[in-house]
Amino acid sequence: MADKQKIKVLVVDDEPDIVEILKYNLQKEGYEVATAEDGIKAVKTATKFQPDVILLDIMMPNQDGVETCLQIRQIPELKHAFIIFLTARMEEYSEVAAFDVGADDYITKPIKPRALMSRIAALFRRESKKEQEQAQIKIRDLVIDRGSYTIDKSGKTITLPKKEFELLYFLAKNPNMVFSRDELLHNIWGSDVFVLARTVDVHIRKVREKIGEDYITTVKGVGYKFDLG
Repeated sequence: MADKQKIKVLVVDDEPDIVEILKYNLQKEGYEVATAEDGIKAVKTATKFQPDVILLDIMMPNQDGVETCLQIRQIPELKHAFIIFLTARMEEYSEVAAFDVGADDYITKPIKPRALMSRIAALFRRESKKEQEQAQIKIRDLVIDRGSYTIDKSGKTITLPKKEFELLYFLAKNPNMVFSRDELLHNIWGSDVFVLARTVDVHIRKVREKIGEDYITTVKGVGYKFDLG
């Protein structure tokens, strides 16, 4: 994990008390903190502040967290930022929507500062392990580049959101091996994040829409594999 003094955290919530508590605890841990009280201001602040981590409330006035996350993920400079959703209650729809637009984790309110610090540290630990993996995978007509989070398909460049890319990268580095949804959840999202199995299906569908249907094969009743063709 990088030096905390260099790690920037953007806290986005419309409840001032929550913002102040999180800001205080994060600064106490050595993080540099900026805040925003709604989604529209969050996008503007994120563009200027360039945070490494964004703590994002789902239910906010003017623009909710899901739409805000979607907009942030479309900003190239912020594609590597971790986004953690803050929510009073995590319904299935909200969870799927959150991960569908590129969230890395979510925490249910009331937020325990110590647990939040642990979750942030866990995200950086996982990222550190991924950075040690090979930079490129060349398989079939694809060149999957970890540094730029892009795929070159026969000379055409395709950009994928973070989790979609990681899912494709993981399957491609283990070609013809079948992985269950639970195994993919563990390897892509981590064991400390609770994610519905349906989230994997949504991400697989989106990857197929962008690179083609014939790379990732569904093994009925078991899971998914990258097909060498």
